[in-house]
Formats: sequence, structure tokens, C-alpha cells
Amino acid sequence: MKITGIKTFVCDAYRTNWVFVKVLTDNGPSGIGEATLEYKEHAVVSAMKELERGLVGKDPHNVEAIWHDAYRDAYWRGGPVLMSALSAIEMALWDIKGKDLGVPVWKLLGGKVRDSVPCYANAWFAGSKTPEDFARCAKVAVESGFSGLKWDPFGSEYMNISPKVLSRSLDCIAAVKDAVGDKVHLIIEGHGRFNVPTAVRIGNALSEFGILWFEEPIPPDDKKGLAWVRSKISTPVSGGERLYSRFDYLDFLRMECADFWQPDVSHAGGIMEIKKISAMAEAHHIPVCPHNPSGPVANAATLQLAACVQNFYLLETMATDIPWRADITNEVVSFENSAMMIPDAPGLGLEINEEAIAAHPYQVHDLRHYKGTLTDIRAEGSKGYFNK
Repeated sequence: MKITGIKTFVCDAYRTNWVFVKVLTDNGPSGIGEATLEYKEHAVVSAMKELERGLVGKDPHNVEAIWHDAYRDAYWRGGPVLMSALSAIEMALWDIKGKDLGVPVWKLLGGKVRDSVPCYANAWFAGSKTPEDFARCAKVAVESGFSGLKWDPFGSEYMNISPKVLSRSLDCIAAVKDAVGDKVHLIIEGHGRFNVPTAVRIGNALSEFGILWFEEPIPPDDKKGLAWVRSKISTPVSGGERLYSRFDYLDFLRMECADFWQPDVSHAGGIMEIKKISAMAEAHHIPVCPHNPSGPVANAATLQLAACVQNFYLLETMATDIPWRADITNEVVSFENSAMMIPDAPGLGLEINEEAIAAHPYQVHDLRHYKGTLTDIRAEGSKGYFNK
């Protein structure tokens, strides 16, 4: 079996555009991957086409060799564009391998350590503006069965936070805490927006709520600063969604940056790279909670990792999604007792519908974080995409 080429697809997903790849072979199955890179969609598509030259004629079963050569030959290594492109192609190769051998990817990576993985919700707060809105939505999310709730309550603040906005943000957290009590974990997102003293101020203020973690309190390019913040607050710190390989994670480990690691399978090199990153974390008793707010193929790949990574703790999932998510793949996600079940289908366990994707072409979407529209995260008619 030899690789003959790739096809790329971009699908509007309301707040971003999903980016998919299909790796084609001459006499075997094709494989799919996801390289969704918010606001850099055209760049990552071009990067995948650049990588295609080095793929054609190779045996798709040789995943490790293909990854190594693509990374080596890029010369300008790392970064979100190259690594997202490589991530998607790598997961597509695993999909081919699993389909060709008739087994799920997790079976090729050491087998199961669990049958399901507990999930916390993102986007459960869609449209909320007041503490009362957040509290009402939190109750709905808990009734839906999620084991945790994550959100960013800090409005449009950047670097510094005013006393008024901090007070309002803490009121929001208190309202959610009062609404759900100790039924679920509460997780506070910072989106890498604050300077060091502000992050410390917020982190210490969070201590009264028993927050599971404070995510990306400062910009992700300052690992030493993140470690400094962690040393000054009692609330645990998470990060890593904007690190792009095990080589980035090496300093993350050395500097003791975070209590929870959050690599993204679509950005950090793909399935095997996340497994290697997770092994680094496991050796230091650090739980891994992958960043997973993207599309159905990334979710499927992350579930394969959840099956076989010992220190995989919590899976991020979106409480609802665009109505056409059900059209663009044949995804089947089972959600029971606050957890997603690990699928047993060959490969990643799903296929894309090219015609349905074409019906939702690329749309321009801008970052919402500093515009005061952060909770406008879901389209009208959005709904859960999993079976209960």
C-alpha cells in the first residue's frame, strides 16, 4: 500500500472553521485527520499541501518514520501551523493503519486502560451575560450529566483587571457555585490574557471556591512566568494547549509550569506525540486533560488516547455544537454516567461526508476574547451531539 495524495476540507463551524484532511492510498483505505487552527485555516491547509510532497509513494503504516522525516525536513520546526498540519496527517495515518488491520487505533497503542473517560463541559454558558444567566445554564449542564464546568468569567479584560470587573467575575463564579454546589468540578479559563501580578491576584481570589484549575492565567509563551504564578497561588494551574510538541513540553516540565497538562491532538503533533507527552507527565505524576474544543475527528482521535493513556484524567467536550455536525460525519458518541464511551470501530471510527462539508464553506470568524462577546460561542439551534 502506498500514499497517493491528500485532500483538504474546510467547514464553517460558527465560531471558527474546522479543517480536515483525507490521506489517500492506492489499494487500501483512506484516512482522515483534523487540523482545525482557529483564524489560520488557510495557512494550515497550505502547510498540509506542502507536506503532501513528502508523503506520496510512502507506506502509510510507517507512521513514526513519516512523522520524523516531515518534522526534520521542515527546517523551520515547530509552531502552530506546521504542527497542526502534521498532527492531522499523522492521525489520518493511524486511521488508515487501524482500518487496514481491522482494529481501533487504541489497540495499536497498547490496548485499553479504561472503557470510558469522564467529561467536563465547555460552551454550556452560551449567551450568558449575568451571574443569574450562568447559574441557570450551569444547572442545565449538571442535569445533562457533565462532571465539570469550564468558563472564562473575565469579560474583555486584558493584562490588567479593574476592581469592578474582578468583583463581577467573582460574583459569577459564586452564583455558579451556589447553583451546583459540590456536584461537579468548576474550572476557570484565563485564555492567556493576564500579566503576572493580575494572574496572581485572580488566582488567590479563586481559592475560596475550590476551583479544580486556573487555565492559562498568562500568555503561553512565558513558561517561567507561568511557573512563577503557580508558585504564588493556591489554586492549581493548567496549560499547554498552545505547545506544539514534546520538545516544547520539555521546558514546561523542567520549569514546573502546571499541575495539569493540556496538549491538543490537532496541534501538538498528533496521536503518538500526545502519547509521548503524556508519558513524560506520567513519570512525574501529572494528570493529562487534553484540550478538545474542536470538531468530530479531533474528538475521535482524543478518545483513542483516552483509551490507552494511563494518566488521562478529564476530557474537555463542548456541551452543544452546530446543528450540521451530525451531517458532516457519521460520528457516534455515547455519553453515560458523565463519561464518553471509548469506541471499538476500526481506525478512528468515523468517516467524513464531503458533500455535507461543501454545503458549509469557509466563513471569516474573528477572535471574540477581547470584544466582550466571549459567550457568543454557539449558533441558534445548537444541540448535544452525543447519545445518552
